[in-house]
Amino acid sequence: MKRTIAAALITASLIVVSPLAAQRDFSEVEITSEELAPGVAVLFGAGGNMAVSHGEDGTVLIDDQFAPLSEKIETAVAYLGASPVKYVVNTHWHGDHTGGNEHFGSTGATIFAHDNVRVRMSNEQTRGERVIPPSPRAALPVVTYDRGVTLHLNGDTIDVVFVGGGHTDGDSIVRWREKNIVHMGDLYFKIPGWPFVDVESGGDIEDMLFSLDAAINMMDAETKVIPGHGPISDKSELVAFRNTVGEAVTRIRALRDSGSTLEEAQALRPLDSFERGEGFISEDRFIEAVWKSLN
Repeated sequence: MKRTIAAALITASLIVVSPLAAQRDFSEVEITSEELAPGVAVLFGAGGNMAVSHGEDGTVLIDDQFAPLSEKIETAVAYLGASPVKYVVNTHWHGDHTGGNEHFGSTGATIFAHDNVRVRMSNEQTRGERVIPPSPRAALPVVTYDRGVTLHLNGDTIDVVFVGGGHTDGDSIVRWREKNIVHMGDLYFKIPGWPFVDVESGGDIEDMLFSLDAAINMMDAETKVIPGHGPISDKSELVAFRNTVGEAVTRIRALRDSGSTLEEAQALRPLDSFERGEGFISEDRFIEAVWKSLN
């Protein structure tokens, strides 16, 4: 019996990229699931949305949230009727998507990710005044790729594709060809606020728009879309998101080209009319990231 939920836990305050997550209390977090097709489900908890692909060839886990949730994730996987995790795919390097890597790597899972994910996880990263140390060896991806890799498992053709990045320099999307499901990672936020362009991790707004266009071109009206954060979506909602981001960038670019400073552009509140609400990424923070990208 599968557990289905109507909406995800989308608490933006849990979207973090540093070891400070280890200090949070995850004891009350519940991992819930929603079946999208036979053998494919999405898992929601605290952090980036996960996906599970399972069958006779083994279980594939897309992202693994925070380290303290690993046992709860294993329980949720077993609840689906799946065997223990054999493969892990990281959509990018942030800690709310890779925190469980050390656990699953230590239990024998093979971890896949873009080349740049391993580079960033292998080296110290700086987030403002915070310093994130290199990840333990067991947490590192052992299979990396430049443009992508295809998994032929459980009767599915699963494409793991780098389409240009944008959120970071190592974003992958995951597509189940026959089942018409796409996991977007954090290229797509279906939560209040603006998308996170992590410039310090090689994120770039123009790369993000290109990646969104490439992903949309792989979809049709029936495609089920798993965002990095938020409830299940579809192509039409993703197109609307992309158009909103594109128009926002056009407005910011116009202010920059007119000679405004970043502070002057932020003070003009050029994005208020979109009514994105308060979220993890504020309007000012998004304008600053776009500004840096355009520079």
